[in-house]
Amino acid sequence: MIRTALLLAGVATLAACNAHHKNPADGDENVTIKADENGQVTFNVPFASGTVKLPEGMMKNGDFDIDGVKMVPGGTISGLNVDAGDKGGTVDIAFKAPGSPDDVRSYFASQFKDKGVDAAIAGDSVTGKTKDGDPFVITVTSAAQGSQGTIKIQDKD
Repeated sequence: MIRTALLLAGVATLAACNAHHKNPADGDENVTIKADENGQVTFNVPFASGTVKLPEGMMKNGDFDIDGVKMVPGGTISGLNVDAGDKGGTVDIAFKAPGSPDDVRSYFASQFKDKGVDAAIAGDSVTGKTKDGDPFVITVTSAAQGSQGTIKIQDKD
């Protein structure tokens, strides 16, 4: 997941109108990427920092996948935050879904089970570990029209 986010950073850097060159020899190996549901992305990678506006709908229609488990049908990505360094990182994804919180949690738990991923419902969350051993938590709460939630994945490289 973090590798995908790093690829996004590279693409964003190439497309950015407001990018600033950095010297990677300065020792800052951390990567930070933040995106909102409107497609406004800010990034800070070892070789550049800046902002870019993604094409309309790219965030909402983003391709989401954890070990073969896709976003809940009808769900849309509403935010993304990646913080990574040489000791691992964290990916936070915000989403909205049309179903009830119980239906969304059940969807994720069932899909992970079908893919052979250890995951279980615990309160308002689905917790587990990816096939690579990275822990994740999917928290789902009620929203005005369905549910909203966050997906947090910790990479322990």
